[in-house]
Amino acid sequence: MKTIKITKMQGCGNDFVIVDYPEYEKTGLKMDELALKLCDRHYGIGADGMIIPKTGTEKTDLGWYFYNSDGSTAQMCGNGMRCFAKYAYDNKFVNKKAFSVETLAGVIRPELLENGLIKVNMGKPILDDKKIPFWGERKLIALDKEFDITPVSMGNPHCVVITQDDPMELAQKYGPVIEKHEYFPEKTNTEFVKVKSEIEIDMRVYERGCGITLACGTGACASVVACVLNNLTENKVKVNLLGGPVFVEWQGSRGDANHDIFLIGSANYSFFAQYIL
Repeated sequence: MKTIKITKMQGCGNDFVIVDYPEYEKTGLKMDELALKLCDRHYGIGADGMIIPKTGTEKTDLGWYFYNSDGSTAQMCGNGMRCFAKYAYDNKFVNKKAFSVETLAGVIRPELLENGLIKVNMGKPILDDKKIPFWGERKLIALDKEFDITPVSMGNPHCVVITQDDPMELAQKYGPVIEKHEYFPEKTNTEFVKVKSEIEIDMRVYERGCGITLACGTGACASVVACVLNNLTENKVKVNLLGGPVFVEWQGSRGDANHDIFLIGSANYSFFAQYIL
């Protein structure tokens, strides 16, 4: 019998199990195997993903290993990054409130704000089809419906659908189909967005490797990029997710997308525990 220490955190209901590397080493499992075990909501702890801090990076203050609940890796996760930033600072992996993190999507820079929120520089959105990657048209057929889509990458691929219908109903019915659509060779996260005003949108997401989740930080950013590019919102937008609101700032436009995008939201501890393998 083996016991490891774990921390459970959530950002707008998007929840994660965090395991320090020495605790992971005790398990004797591969990281994807541990993620599957810990994230299982019936036999494990239950989470959308697993995070393991990575020290000793050469060009950044820290790095991380990030796994989805199905054991797959993800290039980036905005809500996970906010939780990771708070955890790293509180547990003295870093001694400053603004620092750099190595991810599969490149260097990400979170900052703990004085009001308790975490601001993450998510980098520049990727709109080049080959780099997303996206091989297809801006109209996509899933089951019985044709959608106008905006493909965006935030280090991971997103398919944004702007709609006047119920975003949750669309996510439940069409999300699993679009995730595996041939247009997206690495699969895709799918966001269904309803614009409420020039400064506020509702968004529901079907995440690649997770399914319906309460929140998706990269998806919130991709959604705002899509809305700005389609001249539907301003550059600072409140994004209402199933688990609560986040705020996204992007100064890009249809003619000038070369700007960093910022995600601002909460990160909270759920509990600390010992898990018996």
